[in-house]
Amino acid sequence: MRDFKLALKGSVGPEDNDSRNLLDPHRRGVPGRATMRTYRDRDAVDLVIVGCGAGGATLAQRLARRGWRIVVIEAGPFWDPDSDWVSDEAGSHPLFWTQNRIVGGEDPVEMGKNNSGRGVGGSMVHYAGYAPRFHPSDFETLTRDGVGADWPISYEELKPHYEQVERELPVAGQSWPWGDPHGYPHGPHPVSGGAERAWSGARRAGVEMRVGPVAITNGAFGNRPHCIYRGFCLQGCKVGAKASPLVTHVPDALAHGAEIRADSMATRVEIDGAGRCTGVAYLQDGSERFQRAEAVAVAGYSIESPRLLLNSHSSRFPNGLANGEDQVGRYLMVQGAPQVAGRFPETLRMYKAPPPEVSSEQFYETDEARGFSRGFSIQTLGPLPIGWAEHVVADGHWGYALREYMRDYNHWSTLGVLNELLARPDNRVTLADERDQSGLPIARIDYTQCENDRLNIAWAKRKLEEIWEAAGAEELLTIERYAHLVGGCRMGDSPESSVVDSDHRAWAVTNLFVADGSTMPTQGSANPALTVMALASRLAERLARKRVGATPV
Repeated sequence: MRDFKLALKGSVGPEDNDSRNLLDPHRRGVPGRATMRTYRDRDAVDLVIVGCGAGGATLAQRLARRGWRIVVIEAGPFWDPDSDWVSDEAGSHPLFWTQNRIVGGEDPVEMGKNNSGRGVGGSMVHYAGYAPRFHPSDFETLTRDGVGADWPISYEELKPHYEQVERELPVAGQSWPWGDPHGYPHGPHPVSGGAERAWSGARRAGVEMRVGPVAITNGAFGNRPHCIYRGFCLQGCKVGAKASPLVTHVPDALAHGAEIRADSMATRVEIDGAGRCTGVAYLQDGSERFQRAEAVAVAGYSIESPRLLLNSHSSRFPNGLANGEDQVGRYLMVQGAPQVAGRFPETLRMYKAPPPEVSSEQFYETDEARGFSRGFSIQTLGPLPIGWAEHVVADGHWGYALREYMRDYNHWSTLGVLNELLARPDNRVTLADERDQSGLPIARIDYTQCENDRLNIAWAKRKLEEIWEAAGAEELLTIERYAHLVGGCRMGDSPESSVVDSDHRAWAVTNLFVADGSTMPTQGSANPALTVMALASRLAERLARKRVGATPV
């Protein structure tokens, strides 16, 4: 029986999601886009979802399959990879949410390509494809380590949804020994010369590494082809091998009656006199429209979800919808993400293969001997030439030196970390006085590290240097940076310290839900995409169980 299962490994698709087979074998656009069901604004659909990224698309697919009438409002385009995406860094700029945002705090966070996206598929369209789980410890950091917050749900509640989403993407990698040890649907991808160098250095430095996990096909998967290792994971995968909701959940959602309204900017969530949501106002082609709904799920991620709720003020909620306790926008989190590159005499071509080829979570949990709480993960990276130029400039090189480093590009390989930075109430999203082209208040993001954060980042950088030195690197370059966003509408056990409960339902509005990474109470040291999708999958399951007639309760 074991041999039979191994023979089928990766070839058997997931149940209850036919997206892989609905895709056209010769084109990369979503076939159901032209024939999807449409609803009238005055039709009170079962659920309006704001945002079609990791959370919104997963929620839409799950509930559409259960017969819910779903409308998804998405600010960005409905991408066609064949016509919209190019094999070029600069030409991929439209994939990122680059509208003006105001940043402040002692450690202001750069907004843009590294932490937000626009269009159907969201930021997963241009993420690196890395898809690790959170650890069981992430759900109880306060109890275990005295920092952060405990989640109102456990890892065990989310585990079956992790497993389901891993089959849908699918995830490829070696058996994973950290956190809750587990395997993956597809076997590990081959690694490049740069990753082999990193792995050898890690072994000498006493660091255990594994290949993957990446949400990139290793073998054919329905009508999705095998990865061809072209190196444009961070720009949008024209091949269709890298998973994003555009290819993994949207086709099935459309096949079961969901409508996705692209190029539609949500402006307000409206409520009635009883304090229940009645629908969402949005701008499309310069005109304001209003979609009626029995319930609303906000899934615009950690900047746009708080921004929308704060802008949806009324006499009942003068400081923003569901913000009676001044919790909306608070506890915004990013991950520290410094990178260290090493130079070697042989040609390495770090852009080949998925950027996160080999990785380690050996330092994920708290170790008191390090002098700070929580930890970090390590992974290889593959910046393309523009990204490499940014790295070189950040290390202080310009002019002739910059040109020489660019000529030397193929001799370098890069390692990065993701540090768990702690949740703090004053790291938050608020509304600025300035307005955007639609007349909406611009989001302001204030962020400041604590001493624990700084110690974590410094220790992790030294570990990267040790790995490259053990690997025999001739020279090192370092860049300071952040990655990912979560928080801003955290889930919790009480309205005094959170925005939503364990079912993602707003404490003060019974038919308002938040279905994205903004609900996470802690960040962990893992990339958040898989957890966002697993949370949305769990929410859909719970909503479906509680539905009475045509009205979600």
